[in-house]
Amino acid sequence: MTELFENIFRAVRDCPVERLPRVLGMLREIESHCLTRLSVPAPAPATDELLSCAEAAALLRCSRDTLYRGNFPFVRRLGRKKLYSRLGITEFLRKQK
Repeated sequence: MTELFENIFRAVRDCPVERLPRVLGMLREIESHCLTRLSVPAPAPATDELLSCAEAAALLRCSRDTLYRGNFPFVRRLGRKKLYSRLGITEFLRKQK
């Protein structure tokens, strides 16, 4: 990034005086784009929902037995109980396509 600014500074320094107003306009346009991007709020993180085995099986269209026996990345353990992350299942299905 520093090299980019050095190149811009060099170009401005060597620019004919009559073209400087146009250069200033372009710099203001860059500033405007930066300020616009900074003012847009970051998207809120999606909240996850933990599903029961029956709910997850219905979402995945598979048997509950498949979920109990499988080693899936969206499984969350609460003690001995297995729960299933809705966001994890959505991501898993997206990657399967």
